[in-house]
Amino acid sequence: MSSSPPATIEDVARMAEVSIATVSRAIHMPEKVAKSTRLKVNQAIAITGYTPNAMARSLRLGRSNMILVVAPDIGDPNFSSILVGLENEARGHGYGVLIGHTQNDAQRGLEYLKFFNSNQAAGMILFTGILPFGHEAMTARLPPTVGVFEPVFNGGIPYVGVDDVQGARKAVDLLISEGHRRIAFIGDSSTRLAYRRRRSGYEAGLAAAGIPLRRQLVLEGDGSVESGRLALEQFFMRDDLPTAFMCVNDQTALGVALGVKARGYEIPDHFSITGFDDIPQASFMTPSLTTIRQPRTAIGKHAMALLLDMLSDRAASETEILLRPDLVVRNSVGPPPNGR
Repeated sequence: MSSSPPATIEDVARMAEVSIATVSRAIHMPEKVAKSTRLKVNQAIAITGYTPNAMARSLRLGRSNMILVVAPDIGDPNFSSILVGLENEARGHGYGVLIGHTQNDAQRGLEYLKFFNSNQAAGMILFTGILPFGHEAMTARLPPTVGVFEPVFNGGIPYVGVDDVQGARKAVDLLISEGHRRIAFIGDSSTRLAYRRRRSGYEAGLAAAGIPLRRQLVLEGDGSVESGRLALEQFFMRDDLPTAFMCVNDQTALGVALGVKARGYEIPDHFSITGFDDIPQASFMTPSLTTIRQPRTAIGKHAMALLLDMLSDRAASETEILLRPDLVVRNSVGPPPNGR
C-alpha cells in the first residue's frame, strides 16, 4: 500500500487559513504571532502531521539543513508564491526554510549573521536586492547565496527572476498597438535593477515603433501605491498628460488608477494603465488591471535548485536565470481618447 506524501507548509497554511509566512513565523518566531493564530497553526500542524524534519536532522547531524530566506517585506503579495516554490524544492531535497524579515531595513541583515556563525543555516535566498551587510567587502564572507525577485545591486550574486525587459516590452507593445504614442513610465529607479530593466524594455518598445523618448514622461517611483498617485498629480500640475501609464508594478498602477478616478476620469476611456507582477488585487480592481504576470512559484523552484547545486560544491550553472513573463490582458487598456 502506498503511503501518503508528507504534509507541507502549504497544507498547514491552507487548513489554518493563514499565509505560509504566518505558519513559518508561528513555528520559528512564535512570540511575534498572536495567540489565537498560533493556536490555529498548531492545530493544523497536529492534524496534517507536518513536521520541519530538516531542522531536526540539522540538530541530529550537527550540520545545517536549513536555508535562510531574507526578505524586506513578507507582506509583499509576491513573497508567498515565491516562498511556495522555494519551500517545496527545499523539502524535496531534505532542507527546510527559515525566514529573516528585514522590514525594509538593510542593517537588520546583520542580525542574521548569527544563523551562519552558529551553523543554523547553510545558504541564503536574498529578496532584498542588496547585500544584507551593507557593502561589497562582505561578499567574501557570505554563504552560498542566490538572489530572487530583485537582482542584487552590489554583489555579483547569482539571480533567478522574471525577464523584466521582455515583460515591459509586452506591455508597451500592447499600448502602442492600441494607438497610444504618449506613454508615461512610472517607477524609474537608480538603485532597483528590476525597475531599471523594466524602463529599458519600455524604451526599447518605443524605439522599435519609431516613437521618440520624452524624458518628461518618465517619473521616478518606489513601487508603492502612493508613488503612483503622486506621479499622476505631477502630470496634472504640469498640464502635460499622457494617454497611457505604464507602471513599474501593480501597486504603482493602483495608485495611478485611484488618482485618475479621484479626478473624475474613467479607465480606459480617458487613460489606459498597465502594471507588472499580477498580484491578486490586479484582477479585483475596477476595471481589472492589464498587467505582466511573473511565474512566481517557478522562480522559487529554480532559485532553490540553483542554491542546492551550490551547496553540493557544484559551481552555479548559470549566473542569471530569467523566466518568461506573460501578458495578462484585462480591462484597463483601450485606444486613446480622440484628440490626444
